[in-house]
Amino acid sequence: MRRNFILVLILLSSLATSATLDNDQPLTGYSTEGTRVERDWEGKFRAIPSPDNQRDYMKRLTARPHHVGSPYDKDNAEWMLAKMKEWGLDAHIENFDVLFPTPRERVVELVEPTKFKAALQEPPVAVDPTSNQQAEQLPTYNAYSIDGDVTAPLVYVNYGVPDDYEKLDRLGVSVKGAIVIARYGGSWGGIKPNVAA
Repeated sequence: MRRNFILVLILLSSLATSATLDNDQPLTGYSTEGTRVERDWEGKFRAIPSPDNQRDYMKRLTARPHHVGSPYDKDNAEWMLAKMKEWGLDAHIENFDVLFPTPRERVVELVEPTKFKAALQEPPVAVDPTSNQQAEQLPTYNAYSIDGDVTAPLVYVNYGVPDDYEKLDRLGVSVKGAIVIARYGGSWGGIKPNVAA
């Protein structure tokens, strides 16, 4: 639902910045009356977006964790529905059953030469009012990864992009049969396990 709302915001933004149409010429594919109705709707859409209300909308939508199926996800959907109806759209909510795996247990630990167990949760940050909403947040995990309990040598792979693996190979460092650890950035995080494999 959030993706649809963002698409509506993009549409509204593009309508707001589009060039003024020649109102004397009928639109291709529209009758004279259809052209009038279409231009009326376009005018209504152009009047909606502004940097201020879009900023306010995004603050409202992202004020709480809102992953699929969460209470704030539902609240956002209902808020967006009300907004779209306020704008004159014939809108409604549709529900879909989707697979949404979440982990029951997550453990990452170094067993030697020194024991270390990763917290897997960032501490709240004073300047970020949403960072303390941890009870509502999803745990850190890579969705759709398989279950497993793996113990293997650890190899640091920088960002874990193909160039990093090529450099390790040139240096004679093999990642075969190893667990790799990559730092954030350099590519989309969800692809890093595929590149590692």
